[in-house]
Amino acid sequence: MQVEERLMRYITVKTPCDENVECVPTTKCQFDLAEILVRELKELGIEDARLDAHCFVYGTLKATEGYENRKKIGFIAHMDTVSEFCEGEITPVRIENYDGEDVKLKECGRVISTEDFPHLKEWKGRTLITSDGRTILGVDDKAGIAEIMEMLRIIIEEEIPHGQISVAFTPDEECGAGAAYFDFDAFDAEVAYTLDGDGEGEIQYQNFNACEAKFTVEGKSVHPGSAKNVMINAVLLAAEINQMLPKYETPRYTEGYEGFYHLLTIHGDESHAVMEYIVRDHDETSFRARKETLRHIEKSMNEIWGEGTVSLELKDEYKNMECIVKDHFYLIENAKKACELAGAMPVICPIRGGTDGCKLSFKGLPCPNLGTGGHGYHGPLEHVSVEGMEKAVQIIVELVKIFAEK
Repeated sequence: MQVEERLMRYITVKTPCDENVECVPTTKCQFDLAEILVRELKELGIEDARLDAHCFVYGTLKATEGYENRKKIGFIAHMDTVSEFCEGEITPVRIENYDGEDVKLKECGRVISTEDFPHLKEWKGRTLITSDGRTILGVDDKAGIAEIMEMLRIIIEEEIPHGQISVAFTPDEECGAGAAYFDFDAFDAEVAYTLDGDGEGEIQYQNFNACEAKFTVEGKSVHPGSAKNVMINAVLLAAEINQMLPKYETPRYTEGYEGFYHLLTIHGDESHAVMEYIVRDHDETSFRARKETLRHIEKSMNEIWGEGTVSLELKDEYKNMECIVKDHFYLIENAKKACELAGAMPVICPIRGGTDGCKLSFKGLPCPNLGTGGHGYHGPLEHVSVEGMEKAVQIIVELVKIFAEK
């Protein structure tokens, strides 16, 4: 089974997580894919492949005889997808000898445009895989799973000497819940890489500092006919709060290492309103300043409209793992060398989000992130090339070889 065939099999198993559920896994459907992966690992010869009660899949490829003293390396990918655009059956579309132009998804009228995704021009002649435009494709992160599985097949069948290789497939990455239940003893690796990035050759070890922010606005509701100097319209105050934030510090206008405020939801009526944001910044000092800006807005609104009118809740989510990985920078150097050996240009770039590897790094498992070849995540414009996935497989095979040399 090749990497394309694996991906096609995995994406048809729907695995949306549910951020409104407290338990892990948040959805039972994730077990459907987990059971398939355990079975396939055993077919490859991973005798200890197993599935735990929280829907984590673990497996270990023992070191080649004489290589037992090499550093134990791990590879991780997540099984869940976002919950949006998961209503219907996932139908992949395969485009051979892609022409490098806009891709019109005929079932729905959506377009994967070269203006929005400039890399498509460079993919002319490749085999492109998209959804039919009605659902997500699930490349995030089933491409990563397929690539890890294919890497294992190549290492085993070609009898490539290696140290111990540990693999894990995790639930609930998209809602940030899974990593808390990761079993480090079961995984048994000293360092690891997540395969959860975009283009092949990407190497990422700098992610956002992140928090959630929720403003609650308590209004004063009276009949509009007698509202003068009495009514406090909570929805209008919510709109005013959003206007107090920097207009161009939103995801649409930021890139690279630039942080942002992202309004997720705003709902309510004249008596009560709630606004939910995520706040992101790579720089710790700037991140603290963003939170102070929100606190200042809360204070100012209460000074104007009365104490208790506006309340702010801040909840930290994750931190930038750069401070951990910088002490293990050989992980990045090895990844760069692996890209070069596989004929891919290494691209060091920040993660404009977070990964399981971020949280695992702060728990003692340094874990940068590698690209899978996919793009357009979290929506119906998701796409990947077969050649990109094959290159990602080559990179991690070379990475295994590099660790075997040390």
